[in-house]
Amino acid sequence: MAKTDKKPAEKKPVEKKPAKAAAIDIGISASDRAAIAKGLNGLLADTFTLYLTTHNFHWNVTGPMFNTLHTMFMAQYTELWNAVDPIAERVRALGYPAIGSFADFAKASTLPDAPAQPPKAKEMIRTLVAGHEAVARTARALFPLVDEASDEPSADLLTQRLDVHEKAAWMLRSLLEE
Repeated sequence: MAKTDKKPAEKKPVEKKPAKAAAIDIGISASDRAAIAKGLNGLLADTFTLYLTTHNFHWNVTGPMFNTLHTMFMAQYTELWNAVDPIAERVRALGYPAIGSFADFAKASTLPDAPAQPPKAKEMIRTLVAGHEAVARTARALFPLVDEASDEPSADLLTQRLDVHEKAAWMLRSLLEE
């Protein structure tokens, strides 16, 4: 057998076209589903950002209210962690991808990232009050759209989220009273 200088031809990978998604006919128009999914992805980003901030504060709280805040923050970050999945799954049920990268969350969130240097306990509380109020505003802003589209599952999800965030903000605000 003679040696040749020729290399075997490289095989180019065959590009597969993504499977065509089945049409979704749940009684909500494609344009309404897209708009609701976009809004819910914003709510997902806000929720995840608030989760990270709350967990950060749980780890870093100090001072005379340590035990109270450490425990409260743990309950709140656990609730927030449990909230992200139903929000993401509702986006998927509407036929759209749920965002999930830090970069996507940062772009879509209305909340600032947690401070690089942990603040004092009372500033943590103020930050979390503002965060819960902001997430409530994000959820509330979606209501006209979900109402117009007769999207009751999204409306129910938003109602549940509003209840949680408004109560959390109230409980945190009560710690700031002198």
